[in-house]
Amino acid sequence: MTQVAEFAWPIRVYYEDTDAGGVVYYGNYLRFMERARSEWLRSLGFEQDDLMRDPGVLFAVRRVEIDYQHPARFNEQLCVFSSIAAIGGASLDFAQRIERVGDGDSLCRASVRVACLRAKDLRPARIPAAIRDRLQANQADN
Repeated sequence: MTQVAEFAWPIRVYYEDTDAGGVVYYGNYLRFMERARSEWLRSLGFEQDDLMRDPGVLFAVRRVEIDYQHPARFNEQLCVFSSIAAIGGASLDFAQRIERVGDGDSLCRASVRVACLRAKDLRPARIPAAIRDRLQANQADN
């Protein structure tokens, strides 16, 4: 079985991330996860705006299953962990979780399916070989 590489991206909770109760608004966890996936792609050498131009693909969330476990609060430091659970012909399944830095409390966990789409018409597209190869090499390196 291939060891799965895990990408870690630190974040801090800002006032704008919280709701009237002073905790992170539930939808913002999805934003944190989106940013972590974007930064992970960037760390592998792929800028999403470049991918839209050449080879003409983009990635869009198709499905999310999320389990909220503990709240985060203003000014806390968090870390978003992302790994690929599966690579399909035109999709990527991510396993993501957010932990509080310091105590390691798991705040939420999610399974996220991302579809590869042609930028010109938003129809499904095979993941380009260069991206697939880099993803698979990243998994094999760890």
